Amino acid sequence: MGGAGGVGGGGRVGRFGGIPEGLVRVQREYNGVAGREFVEGLPARVALFLERWDLRVTGSGMHGVTALVLPVVRAGGGAAVLKLPGLDEETVGEAAALRAWGGVGCVRLLEADEATGTLLLERLDAGRPLSVVAAGDARRAVAVVGELLGRLTAVRAPAGLRRLGDVAAGMLEEVPGALGRVAPGRARGLVADCAAAVGEVVGEAVAGVADVVGVQRELGCSGGRLLHWDLHFGNVLAGGREPWLAIDPKPLAGDPGFELLPALVNEFRVEEVRWRFDLLAEAVGVDRERARAWTLGRVLQNCLWDVADGEQPAEVQLVVAEVLLGRVS
Repeated sequence: MGGAGGVGGGGRVGRFGGIPEGLVRVQREYNGVAGREFVEGLPARVALFLERWDLRVTGSGMHGVTALVLPVVRAGGGAAVLKLPGLDEETVGEAAALRAWGGVGCVRLLEADEATGTLLLERLDAGRPLSVVAAGDARRAVAVVGELLGRLTAVRAPAGLRRLGDVAAGMLEEVPGALGRVAPGRARGLVADCAAAVGEVVGEAVAGVADVVGVQRELGCSGGRLLHWDLHFGNVLAGGREPWLAIDPKPLAGDPGFELLPALVNEFRVEEVRWRFDLLAEAVGVDRERARAWTLGRVLQNCLWDVADGEQPAEVQLVVAEVLLGRVS
């Protein structure tokens, strides 16, 4: 299967049948040579951790864009999942974040290998994501996300994580060059306004950036709270010990106001942006204006990624910006 065959190991393998073709495809598409190397190394990596942690595979592999996840049972019979991600700047702090949270509001970490990022996690109900609820009751789903974010962001970030201030600084440095590649008029103006909003919540002016779009940055980031960064409905699963638990953090240290956008754009309806934003800002305990500025910063991040990929900013991002800037009722 795409050069990624099955894994040896006798009884520990169970029904593991190789690397899912979907993971092979997305890794080749998004990560090129590095993605191919990641996929080619997975069979040996699976075998290593099945042996090391005395696990047996009990079902088919699951995947997103960045990781293979296998349902397993431990030697004592406990159900778990083995997560084998590709290491990058977004995933490298996952184990540290999960340890800091200690299973409160999120999936529980059972084992971790820092060198490879491989994790053994408690098994949740992958067949019951919060997105199932959101399709019929968006308000209930957003409330669940808000409650989880309130608990998760109450924890101080451990040392060594990426800092939101550094991320924001990097974004602001990209803005002048990116603006020239954004269509003039509405889109360009909104990207510049998002950058200006980030300047409202950071400190030190940066020569060259402030001159172009009137924004500022800070080298650090006030708050130092532990952020999940990607808490959309698909990253909340039903659990046994709690009704809903967060999975798959891309941790940052920073301001909780940066956490709101994923739940604003999931199952997107423009008429719901305001009440979703208000509910989430209250849940994480952030001043509404500060939360607005950081959410516009998150919109800016997504727009810059679009531009870097040779595309124009996505319409949903522009609409969210217009709502938060008071230009769409």
